[in-house]
Amino acid sequence: MSKKEEREKQTGKVYLVGAGPSDVELLTIKGTRLLQKADVIVYDRLAGTGVLIYGNPEAEYIDVGKQAGHHPIPQQEINQILRRKAEEGKMVVRLKGGDPFVFGRGAEEAEELFRDNIPFEVVPGITSAISVPAYQGIPVTHRDMASSVHIITAHKKDGGMPERQYQILAKTEGTLVFLMGVTALPDLMEGLMRAGMDPMRPAAVLERGTTARQRKIAGTVGTLAKQAKESGIRPPAIILVGEAAGITGLEWYEKRPLAGTKILITRPRERSGRLAGMLRDKGAEVLEVPAIRTVPCEDQSRLLQALKRLEQYQWMVFTSPAGAELVLRLMREQHMDIRKLSGLRIACIGKGTAEILESRGVFADLIPQVYDGRHLGRELGVLLKTGEQVLLPRAANGNPELLSELRNAYSGEGMPLIDEISIYDTVPEKLPYIDYASELKPGNTDYVMFTSASTVHGFVRAAEGADMSGVKALCIGKQTEAAAKQYGMKTAVAREATLQAMVELAENINRESVWE
Repeated sequence: MSKKEEREKQTGKVYLVGAGPSDVELLTIKGTRLLQKADVIVYDRLAGTGVLIYGNPEAEYIDVGKQAGHHPIPQQEINQILRRKAEEGKMVVRLKGGDPFVFGRGAEEAEELFRDNIPFEVVPGITSAISVPAYQGIPVTHRDMASSVHIITAHKKDGGMPERQYQILAKTEGTLVFLMGVTALPDLMEGLMRAGMDPMRPAAVLERGTTARQRKIAGTVGTLAKQAKESGIRPPAIILVGEAAGITGLEWYEKRPLAGTKILITRPRERSGRLAGMLRDKGAEVLEVPAIRTVPCEDQSRLLQALKRLEQYQWMVFTSPAGAELVLRLMREQHMDIRKLSGLRIACIGKGTAEILESRGVFADLIPQVYDGRHLGRELGVLLKTGEQVLLPRAANGNPELLSELRNAYSGEGMPLIDEISIYDTVPEKLPYIDYASELKPGNTDYVMFTSASTVHGFVRAAEGADMSGVKALCIGKQTEAAAKQYGMKTAVAREATLQAMVELAENINRESVWE
């Protein structure tokens, strides 16, 4: 095999993936799938950090972030990173905000890859030019007033737009969409009027579109620059000019109960999706920041032996969804029929854990009225009889209150045998692409949602050095609240330990009096 053939065989591939505007649910299905498989993910600020939750946890994350007026990594160096990682045989996702080929320099990167004989694909994304106006109730085309849409970049290598281009645009009757034009807004409006555009023509600037902080400043070509300055408009923002920019009454984003609210959720990666979806359905911007992850113990021999002699137990107790899933997975891997559980009574710490079992046709005999170890132990202790045996597969260093309450509640002769088996560890997780301190600055995040004390401790460790005194913590229960208070957070507690109650808490939380 020649050196050229050997190089081609070993070369990986680069995918130029459009991430959409900022709403993570606007990422395409193909983009999501590629992120999940990627060996290397190269991203920048405009791609938004939220979509990176879909990335392969084992991938290498490379931040080539660009901000207005500040380019810490030159484009040529980004090109070299893509080439170098592909030549190492890696699958590389170059994640770009919006669409790679709509003023995203995707063409430049593709040309460089082509010249270097690096295989690549382009995955289109939803451009901010149409999505941001849509989130503000503005259609960029309308049969009655705008039969065309024109996307223009106000940021050019050689400075501003030439006078000839202003003259062309001033005569255009469709909708003009200017990207990357906030700093040049006064010059843009002045140039259009100088070329003959009516100063009364509708215009608008849309800031931070598709996020909880999105806002619209509507005016005219003659007034917009002054309005934007007075309102403190900053990038990222887009500018619209045309009759469609004056449309009102189609706003929908703000009508949802959690619109304008940004929430960080800290559940483990594999458990955060459902809660995130429930909050997004209510209009919240959600950033998934897993603070812990569950790691199965390497040695599962004790659990395996217990599962092989289930007939000796009368009760099996599950204290977390992760524990229930791990036990069911091990049974499936060992080809154990689910009917082996038929002779057991099942106790679950809460509805979430019970739902895992219900998905396999197993229904709990006991769920405590309050979903925590103390109440589970108290209520189970009343039901246990002399000589009965309990199988308790759970996290290493599990909450001692469960066993303590079992002993306190049991009044018979001879304490029942409790076979406690550690089947997984809960370890902190820190995401490489999250700037925790920045997310917790005033005005960036409204609430942080915690579903266990361990998520509180894990989040604080991941955000080491960040000020926690301003954090408004939405807690699933009193134990979680106690952990949050240790770090000086302001707290509010859900009426019960369910995801639905957590969503309701977020909806009703705007009353300042609830904070402790």
